[in-house]
Parts: sequence; C-alpha cells; structure tokens
Amino acid sequence: MIGITVLGSTGSIGVSTLDVVLRHPGRFRVVALSAHRNVERMAEQCRRVEPDYAVMVDPSAAVALRERLADMSRPPEVLAGAESLDTIAALPEADYVMAAIVGAAGLQSTLAATRAGKRVLLANKEALVVAGEIMMRAVAESNALLLPIDSEHNAIFQCMPPSFADGLGQCGVERILLTASGGPFRDAAPESLAAVTPDQACAHPNWQMGRKISVDSATMMNKGLEIIEACWLFNTSADKIQVVVHPQSVIHSMVQYSDGSVLAQLGNPDMRTPIAHALAWPERMVSGVEPLDLFMTAQLDFEPPALDRFPCLALAYRAAGEGGTAPVVLNAANEVAVAAFLAERIGFTQIATLVERTMDQLPSEPVGANGLEQVLSVDARARELAEQRLLEMVA
Repeated sequence: MIGITVLGSTGSIGVSTLDVVLRHPGRFRVVALSAHRNVERMAEQCRRVEPDYAVMVDPSAAVALRERLADMSRPPEVLAGAESLDTIAALPEADYVMAAIVGAAGLQSTLAATRAGKRVLLANKEALVVAGEIMMRAVAESNALLLPIDSEHNAIFQCMPPSFADGLGQCGVERILLTASGGPFRDAAPESLAAVTPDQACAHPNWQMGRKISVDSATMMNKGLEIIEACWLFNTSADKIQVVVHPQSVIHSMVQYSDGSVLAQLGNPDMRTPIAHALAWPERMVSGVEPLDLFMTAQLDFEPPALDRFPCLALAYRAAGEGGTAPVVLNAANEVAVAAFLAERIGFTQIATLVERTMDQLPSEPVGANGLEQVLSVDARARELAEQRLLEMVA
C-alpha cells in the first residue's frame, strides 16, 4: 500500500484528498495528518483513517486532540508545533505528501518533503512563488516528483508533452493559456469594488474554497500567483503565459502548440479530479467526480482579463518579470492585505494598493547561495513593511 501524509488535512484540499483516498482502501494508507488548530475536524479524520501521526501546529490544540482521542484503541502519536510538520513530511513510511497548507506557512514542510525525495502533490502554490528556485533545485537533487494540484496547473501538465522540462520552445509549445473564472466581480464596474464586503468576495460562483483563497480569486491575485508557479513548473517565462477569463470553469487550462493545435483539459469544477490524477499518475482512477455533461454545458465563453478591474494581476506580472525576491514581497504583502480586508480593516480595492506600496519600497534582489534564509528574511521584512503601510492606511 502507498503511504501518504496530508499536510493541511482539515482544509478544503485536505478533506477532498481524504475523500479520494477512502475510495481506494486497498491502495493507500494514511501515515500522518496535520492541521493548525481545528481539533474537531482532526479528531473526526483520525477516527476515520487511523493515521500513525497527527500534528497540531497550535500546542494547545495538540493537548485537546490527545484528550479527544484517548479512547481510541490505537490513537495516533500527536505532535505539536510547526517543526513537527517537517518531521511528518519526511517520514520514510510516507511515499506521497499532499502539500495543502495555505500560504507561506506551508513552505518549509513542502521543501522538507521535496528534499526527502517524495512524490509531492503540490497544492501550496506559495512554495514555488516564494522559493521556486530553491524548490526546483531540491527536486533535481533529491529526484522528488512534483505534481501540481491546482486545477489549472494540473490541466496544463496533462496537456504538455513529456519533454516540456527541456523548455517549451524545444517541444513545440507556443504558449500556455491559463484559464480564470473571473471570480464574483468579473463584470463589476471598477468603481463599485471599493464597497465590496468580505462575504461578497468569498462568494465564488464556481468553487468552494477557503476565505483567503476566495479573496485571492476575487482580486485575481490567485491567478497572478499561478503565473509565477507555472513559470517554475513548466520551465518558461511569464510572457509565454496568457490569462484567459473563462467563467464556466469547465476548461481548466490549455496549451497552444506551434502547429496551430490547442489542447485543453475539461471537467466539472471539483478538486478531487486533479487530486486523483496526481495520486494515480501515470494511471487513472475513480475520483468521485461526476463526468462532464457536454450537452448541459451548452456554452463556453472566453475573454481577456480587465487589468483596471484586477490590478493585482498586473502586480503579479510585474513580480514575475522582476524575478529574484519580488514574488516573495508580492506574496507576503498580499497575505497581510487579505488578512486586513477579511478583518474589515481595509477595503477591497486597498488590497492592491497595499501590495503595490510594499513592492515599491522593497526592491527585488537576486536569490543568493543562502537562498532559504534570504527568502525567509525578505518575507519577514515585507510583512513588517506591509503592516507599517497598513497602519498608515487605516490611521
């Protein structure tokens, strides 16, 4: 049986992963689970899949989980603290690691799994956005297998030729067409966005996601981060990636070839499809997702993104072009800005303003030999600077 660790098991990707895994009881064994502080859901998951280890980043939550599971005949070993994430990411019993911790908080455990040579199912896009050069070097050195879980990157992977790692031009690929739903404000007048509430921003028309990712989708920062991620995954540059707004979210992304062909991956908007693909690759297996009914789909629409409505997308293209630590600053400032918006400290349109001001004041620098330490230092400085600019904005 294939051993799997799920980092971030209580989030939406983690829940979907366990749903797929439980459909194949003779194929997978859950070795370890992790969460931040959701004791109730973690306890329920532990009873269902009986892992060897359960990590709660919050130490008080770890104490509560131990008490909650004390009556199990074989309770998991409950570990506490962020450092325990690295431990379960590198366990020899785990062949696969689902990296589904949201934000930069998932970077080090994802890197630990990569350095341990695991099959890494990458749902944490920030690992490549913040530390793409470091991650890809670790993949090469450890012979890890990095498989994308984002529906768009998984779709691109399915449409790419096997030789894409040699460079897109070498394998006949003209460009990547990265689809975006456009989120809840695709048709909104730009001047109306200042009044958007957190609940409105989190009401995605097609996908069920956490609140932070939902806001990123509403600003299209999520798509901007995906551009940077795709550059690392597919060994290309941002000018070879075209964002295409496709409101139905049926085509998850496309690859355009030099002979005029365009290959697309289609499916219902359900994250269990890319999860099942990565778990079974190069085979296929049941995911629990209903097949796409083309007759019910009826219509597919496409349009270019409006950068006046989505300035965060333009900021992401800027960071991709500058390279170095610019994506680190972009991501850190965005996490501060989104948290402030969800706490109703700033307005929706001020997210982009805060990110831009932080980028303007913290210029990009090349990633040097002490890559991870440098990235973490820049990340901390960017967050501190973003918090300072935030205080100025709310004063």
